[in-house]
Parts: sequence; C-alpha cells; structure tokens
Amino acid sequence: MTNSSSIRLDVSRWTRGDWITGIGTLILLVSLFLPWFGISVLGFSAEADGLTAHGYLYLVLVVCLAITGYLVAAASVAELPGFPLTHRQRLLAATGLNAALVLLAFLIKPTATSWRFGAFAAVIAALAALAPQVRPAARTNPSAVNAGREPGKIGEH
Repeated sequence: MTNSSSIRLDVSRWTRGDWITGIGTLILLVSLFLPWFGISVLGFSAEADGLTAHGYLYLVLVVCLAITGYLVAAASVAELPGFPLTHRQRLLAATGLNAALVLLAFLIKPTATSWRFGAFAAVIAALAALAPQVRPAARTNPSAVNAGREPGKIGEH
C-alpha cells in the first residue's frame, strides 16, 4: 500500500542557498566543540572551546540543530504546516541570530588568551550560513524569483 503523502527526503528540493546554509551550519556546530581560546604560560598551556568559554553559545548549538532539522523536514514534505514566515525569512532569522551570537563570542575574548582555530572556523561558518539569506532588496523581486524557480524547489518565495 502506498501513501501519496509519504515523507521522503528529497534533497533536490534544496536550493544552492539551502546547501550553503546547511553546510555552514554543520561546520558551525562542529566548531563549537573545537578550541576557541588558549593561553600558554611557562610551558603550560590550556584551551577552552566555545561552549566552555561562553555558555550562551549553547543557544547557537540549539539553533544549529533546529536549522538542520528544518532543512531536512523542508526537503521531506511538500509543504510545512503552521509556519507564518517564508522559507528564506525563517533561515534568515535563525542564521542571523547564530551569526550575531558567534561574532559577539569572538569579540569577547577572555583576558590574556589568544584565539584558536575553532573561533575562526565558527565566524566563517556562521557568516557563510547567513550569506545566502542576505541579498540586496533589488535582487529579491518576487516575480523574477518565482518565474525562474524550478518546480519542486523550496525557498525563494
């Protein structure tokens, strides 16, 4: 017995922007666990990941999981029920919050420490995830976007 409303992951529904946002979000998620700050004194060194140094980055962790889940859900069903915002507005809000919190965490460096790889990776990943959602208003003409949209693609409406 087949069900016409079955749930099946169809990644062909993702736009290029969805791919970039998804990959950037996954890299950001991993970077939260990498060393962000470090200090070396008299041959001894210590490092702290983003979550340890800034507890509010747990919110970024939760939003990363939500973005990933949302993108999977959006590619699995034809239409998500109960969302008042457009696909792009939802991703813009979530990735914008992540980028703002990551930039804040990057700029609030603990005293006497230096940045480590994880902090740079997080900033780049957060901005990369946000970038496809931020476009100049002149490029977001709804009639032009919808006219050039491929059937079955989620996103730009």
